[in-house]
Amino acid sequence: QVQLVESGGGLVQAGGSLRLSCAASGGTFSNKAMAWYRQAPGKEREFVAAIGRSEYSTDYADFVKGGFTISRDNAKNTLYLQMNSLKAEDTDIYYCNGRITTWPWGQGTQVTVSS
Repeated sequence: QVQLVESGGGLVQAGGSLRLSCAASGGTFSNKAMAWYRQAPGKEREFVAAIGRSEYSTDYADFVKGGFTISRDNAKNTLYLQMNSLKAEDTDIYYCNGRITTWPWGQGTQVTVSS
């Protein structure tokens, strides 16, 4: 059974930074394009950023506007999201999962940006 565990969220002031991590176990992480998503209560989950099986192919939602960087360490089965210049509207629960096909969703990590 694949398990995804997100961490690194927290409370930060607007303009601050956070680095999210996603540890994957039980699956072939290195063969899978991965992505970060976010979801606010009562809203649909939305795409944030994606990365191919290597680090050479990345894709970002328009609202990221250069503030976020996705990366991965296949040796550690871990996905990262560096978030800089955070805004209040970035407050959400952040999840990681596959970009094309998904595994069971993890608990996510809460990011709260105070203005």
